[in-house]
Amino acid sequence: MSAMTTTATAQPALLSIGNIYLLIGFVVLFLVIKTLQDKDHPKRLTTALFWGLFGSVFLLGDLSVTYLGESLTYRWVGVCVIAIALLAGMGKVSMGSYDVPSDEVQTASARRIGNRLFIPAVLIPVVTVVCTILLKDIQLGSLYVFDQSHVTLAALTLACTIALLVSWKFTGGSPLQALGESRRLVDSIGWAAILPQMLAMLGGVFIVANTGTAIQDLVTLFVSPDNRFMLVVIYCVGMALFTMVMGNAFAAFPVMTAGIAVPFLIQGHGASPAPLVAIGMYSGYCGTLMTPMAANFNIVPAALLNLKDKYQVIKVQIPTALSLLFINILLMYGVIFND
Repeated sequence: MSAMTTTATAQPALLSIGNIYLLIGFVVLFLVIKTLQDKDHPKRLTTALFWGLFGSVFLLGDLSVTYLGESLTYRWVGVCVIAIALLAGMGKVSMGSYDVPSDEVQTASARRIGNRLFIPAVLIPVVTVVCTILLKDIQLGSLYVFDQSHVTLAALTLACTIALLVSWKFTGGSPLQALGESRRLVDSIGWAAILPQMLAMLGGVFIVANTGTAIQDLVTLFVSPDNRFMLVVIYCVGMALFTMVMGNAFAAFPVMTAGIAVPFLIQGHGASPAPLVAIGMYSGYCGTLMTPMAANFNIVPAALLNLKDKYQVIKVQIPTALSLLFINILLMYGVIFND
């Protein structure tokens, strides 16, 4: 998990990556407590255990606990990951009961707030970019505001906090109400909410396992290294398919690029590296549009919009994704080779 990859920063910071992980852990812990208090929850204990294990990684992941010279922390995190997968696979995570305003109250609130509702959402990227580019070196005395090794993540944390404060101002709600609603949304998404974090780790695992070399050998069995068009098709379609499986184009990228793009297209056919890998990533994003594994893109919006069909977003995006994938293949084959 990401909390286990924290490295010490050279300078102390108010919004250090360690503090951010602790904040996430405490928020998840609040959700666990609310779940345990929900007596009408059909799977109260196992759902609380699922999120408790997930939150414990953020709360305890940086503790240095050793036994006989070996770290126990990493083993604990590994056990948590396995337990989380088992709980999700056995269907032990479900929604509970929530205090949801009536349709009339929600309609009246929407009319009162109007388009101002979008201001907090817009503030998040704007504040993040401004802080990352213009305010990254700001200090309070000898203390940096933003973690200098993770400026963007620290800026994103501040941006989300500011957006939350603005939302409270517009809606007249309370912090506890916001946290309670976050529990409903997280439960609506379910175990898929942590898929991006889980799947992102697989990219590193595949690299260590030399999966790229295995793919290179597999391609050689079925396609001639001189068949440029088929290599382009395999690379683009492979990026899309692998992204659909992984749920993350960044995880698919090093494997497919090391296995196909570098040995066959760049070294073998003299393709220009920069546009080649850029179009390869675009092809991976086409896969992102077509998979529920990319939960943050496709499942979360369905939950936020209260769609009856949680796959409706994906169904709408498939024609666009396939069209863009076809265009990417043509672009890669037609414009990036030096000959």
